[in-house]
Amino acid sequence: MLSIKVLEENNIVKKIYWIRECKVMIDSDLAELYGVETKALKQAVKRNLLRFPSDFMFELTKEEFDYLRSQNVTSSNQNWGGSRYLPMAFTEQGLAMLASVLKSETAIKVHIKIIRVFTKLRSLLSSNKEILLDLNELGKKVDEHDENIKIIFEYLKKMIQAPEVKRERIGFRRKDEHI
Repeated sequence: MLSIKVLEENNIVKKIYWIRECKVMIDSDLAELYGVETKALKQAVKRNLLRFPSDFMFELTKEEFDYLRSQNVTSSNQNWGGSRYLPMAFTEQGLAMLASVLKSETAIKVHIKIIRVFTKLRSLLSSNKEILLDLNELGKKVDEHDENIKIIFEYLKKMIQAPEVKRERIGFRRKDEHI
């Protein structure tokens, strides 16, 4: 039986990576969560390859794998150190398909938890996107104000720097006043 710690949301979130501009989970991490060997998970996928088009599952390139290992020093020794094959990466749709291939009760429970985490992440990203758009609009307004303030300062500088012109006095002069 899987421990509660393995199924905690934070533990699942730590196993979600951003590769090729999508959120994915790696086969060895999924195998750990599902309580099966990575080899068994890969075999189940290979027996059902038609269910896993490239937007559901893809094999990492050597460069992606090396980068992923360098970013996760502690995990690389545990999960990825001895593998002879490049890891498979599963998108959210691939995870749904994987749940239909791995039919154990544990796999179903884990899959439900993973999908809930992905849904929460999507919700957080969506709300953060709205905040980002609002900040962008605010930035545009500040830029406009900055331009207006610069123009005002330029006019003020011109007024300060303008030479004082001696003007002819208008009106009557007193007798003792000299020009």
